[in-house]
Amino acid sequence: MTNRKVIRIVARQTARALSVLLLTAGIGTAMSPGLTAWAQNCATLDVVVARGTMEPGYLGAVIGDPLYAEMSAQLPVDTTAHRVEYPADLLVPSSMSDGTRAMTGHLIDQAAACPDQQFVLVGYSQGAVVTHAVLGSIPMPGAWVLPPELSSRVVAVLLFGDPLRLIGATVPPMYADRTANYCTAGDPICAGGIFPAAHGRYDWAFSAATGQVGARL
Repeated sequence: MTNRKVIRIVARQTARALSVLLLTAGIGTAMSPGLTAWAQNCATLDVVVARGTMEPGYLGAVIGDPLYAEMSAQLPVDTTAHRVEYPADLLVPSSMSDGTRAMTGHLIDQAAACPDQQFVLVGYSQGAVVTHAVLGSIPMPGAWVLPPELSSRVVAVLLFGDPLRLIGATVPPMYADRTANYCTAGDPICAGGIFPAAHGRYDWAFSAATGQVGARL
């Protein structure tokens, strides 16, 4: 009974945070030139990105595309990038659970095909919630959680504009030392701020995020 009560409380808190996300869906996602797809091979590092709600671009114009450009230029290893294929639309009820299946499925497939490959998980806005669910931070009906035996393959978890910051959600302990959670001051999604445009301003964090990954290679 106690466990059911805790799950109900977490579910209500998560719904409250996601209602904020729904109200501000699509803000701060000005179009920028999209990047082309990269062939998925056994590069040393695979950067797996769950984009934000209705975010344009290939990996995401606000976070994924510019962040991967920085990483591929600065990291001392060969990299590939993978776009998590999911609706990224809060009007689609299964959007986030679909995202967990797409992200987890890719990681399982890549881990089997490339035994030495490591991963960086990136989530922005709704994509941050998807990433949380993949790691097992929150209960989500229909979610696919990454098998624990693959946790050591995850070099870093990078979260941007994370709605679950508002309810104090954190990643499981096994991922805590490799997770960075970036929130721009005034961002209504992750900071409860009053400046919607702040949700699209994360270029200040890309160098630090790249350094976080580089330090763990």
